Amino acid sequence: MAVDIRPALALRLLHELAFGLVTDGEPDLSARQLAILLTIYLEAPPHTVRGLAAKLGVSKPVITRALDSMGKLELVSRRRDDLDRRNVVIQRTVKGSLYVEMLGDLLSRKARELPR
Repeated sequence: MAVDIRPALALRLLHELAFGLVTDGEPDLSARQLAILLTIYLEAPPHTVRGLAAKLGVSKPVITRALDSMGKLELVSRRRDDLDRRNVVIQRTVKGSLYVEMLGDLLSRKARELPR
């Protein structure tokens, strides 16, 4: 489903979402962390450090640092791939699922509140 939105209104929505995220009292995620989190939760698994690095065009250590931070927040977890011990598989968590659901709710609410 395509949504037709003017650039100025799209930026306003992004601003409202960012503002809502930094004023909600919860830890802030960087844009990179948010992109990684949404990839993990919105795209079909499995997700690996190697695969996320390739998709985002960054190094594996960059992904690892982001996952370290999100792991401390219990938004994702990691485990070694039993079939290929070189791979680290990223897993979704209940807390992460609830966070992504909150993001969707916040974005929907902010979109409805925008002036038409």
